[in-house]
Amino acid sequence: MSGSSDVSRSLWLAENPSKRWGELFFLFYTPFWLTLSLGIIVPYKLYETFTELEYLLVALVSAVPAFLIPMFVIGKADRGLCWKDRYWVKANLWIMIFSYVGNYFLTHYFFQVLGASYTFPSWKMNNVPHNTFFMAHVCFLFYHAASNITLRRLRHSISDLPDSLRWCFEAAWILAFSYFIAYLETVSIVNFPYYEFVDRNAMYRVGCLFYALYFIVSFPMFFRMDEKSSDKWELSRVAVDALGASMLVTIILDLWRLFLGPIVPLPEGKGCLQSGLAWFSH
Repeated sequence: MSGSSDVSRSLWLAENPSKRWGELFFLFYTPFWLTLSLGIIVPYKLYETFTELEYLLVALVSAVPAFLIPMFVIGKADRGLCWKDRYWVKANLWIMIFSYVGNYFLTHYFFQVLGASYTFPSWKMNNVPHNTFFMAHVCFLFYHAASNITLRRLRHSISDLPDSLRWCFEAAWILAFSYFIAYLETVSIVNFPYYEFVDRNAMYRVGCLFYALYFIVSFPMFFRMDEKSSDKWELSRVAVDALGASMLVTIILDLWRLFLGPIVPLPEGKGCLQSGLAWFSH
């Protein structure tokens, strides 16, 4: 890039300097935790000697720097801003809430609808391993930063089209990108034997669409945050928006559970179509 004015006119990057810096930080940070987990631990099968403590430490080493690094390596765009006005703070808060709800509550839909199970040693909360809360956080930061950049570029490309066509193109892209992310994650952990599915092929074909429902909701909602320089979000609005996205995903997943049912046969006593909420039965 030839200068700051060129960056400001980028069709990929945010107009808001703080948001631009935050998105780029999340993208450039991703190779660190991705290499640690999928480039070292999984291919060399280091996990075979892991106890609950090692699993938790790996997750903390992956997630905590996403908070600590921007606190000490302050981007130029953030130096004149109060900490609560910095985009990376807002993005971390939004994803922290959304991924927490996704783990604590919605993981049980993976158990009941997709036939998934965790079999590695772990300390758990609501029958969900603690380390998955932290790993989901950095994964979701990457997914949503990538979604922001691609969706922004798409909007620039179709800005001259009629509103109805723009809506169709955006909806199609969000659906396709959501499915791609869900499929990519599922394939990327295929060599880790302790996150199991009753039928992995069914997970690839149909389960990824179920998982994509998270992102069909969250990608466009997350994109709105601080996208317009004239509309800066307070942390309270960030929290309410993330909770709203979480509730909408919960409703959609539960409707799938009740009306479409599981994608695989479930063991006796784990009925998917029973009344109530999925996480009550564990």
